[in-house]
Amino acid sequence: MASVKVIHLLQNVAARGVGGAKNVRHFHQKVGVIGVPFDKGQVKEGVGQAPDELRRAGVIESMRAVGCEVTDYGNITYEFKQDNKKVSNMIHLEHIAACQEEVSKKVQEIVSRGELCVTLGGDHTVSIGTVDGHQKAKGDLALLWVDAHADLNTNATSPSGNVHGMPVALLARELADYWPYLPGMDWQMPRISIRNIGYIGLRDLDAYERLTIDKWGVAAYGMDDVLRLGALEALRQIRRRIDPRQRRSLHLSFDVDSLDPLEAPSTGTPVRGGLSLREALALVEEVRRSGRLAAVDLVEFNPAVGDARDRATTVEACRSVLRAACGHSRSGALPPDEDLPLPRTPSPNPPSLTPSPSPKKTS
Repeated sequence: MASVKVIHLLQNVAARGVGGAKNVRHFHQKVGVIGVPFDKGQVKEGVGQAPDELRRAGVIESMRAVGCEVTDYGNITYEFKQDNKKVSNMIHLEHIAACQEEVSKKVQEIVSRGELCVTLGGDHTVSIGTVDGHQKAKGDLALLWVDAHADLNTNATSPSGNVHGMPVALLARELADYWPYLPGMDWQMPRISIRNIGYIGLRDLDAYERLTIDKWGVAAYGMDDVLRLGALEALRQIRRRIDPRQRRSLHLSFDVDSLDPLEAPSTGTPVRGGLSLREALALVEEVRRSGRLAAVDLVEFNPAVGDARDRATTVEACRSVLRAACGHSRSGALPPDEDLPLPRTPSPNPPSLTPSPSPKKTS
């Protein structure tokens, strides 16, 4: 616990930098990365390739370059038992239940060690497991969901049956009574208040999702709010609502479709008019500066969507988001030392810093 407190203290050591931004001093933090090559929460093939595609593109090395000690724990694997008890309008529930149970266990393990847990999805059902594991490790938490979609349907309201549109509804305890019994999901109980969940980037809501947001007064900020307020002011308002005392452990679930398709074209459900990469990085940097970010999910990158240029553009966006989550600041970060380094071997004739006296005039 002491090491975690030191990390949090160092995260909050800052000075005013370029344009009034906070320049955080570099610090040493441990980061644990897991891949979840899971695609059964939706119907488009390819999203399961994302974790290894990101690794091949060097995102782990990019995170290390920020100054963190990064351990890659590899990809989550799972076994499932075929269950004859089907739940209507929930595709591949048995796979989702088995996979996310393993995800939850691993995230709980990593967060409990004081490491920042970075999860590379996979579709957005992976956040069922990551948030559950984070909550079991930390207890009280606040969840920031950066997404074009609310992912707030139940099986009774979903127009598609794709479970990647349901994870928040599965996590929120206020919605527990709106679900039937879900075989294989006994390990997961809705433990997070929907009032501790905040959205930013929304622009494609289903009707019952809108109803749920209004019914419980969810902190849901769409792109119209981002346009009106600015991304950082929208985030500040969200955080005041979901974490008013600024004490909760923070979980950032980042769907790449929150970005405008010009910034991240390789995703399964793109929606025009999204966040710019500049806005997204400002959000992630600000959450990072809180000193309480414990888990980050990066989901819904689909390497099978688009051409090589689209993939490269999306990979670069993912890389930038992960670097920001690990502490990279575009305004620069201070080094660990307090001053410029001196030469190891002093100069034999160092230049004098004292001005030489003027020669006396002779008459």
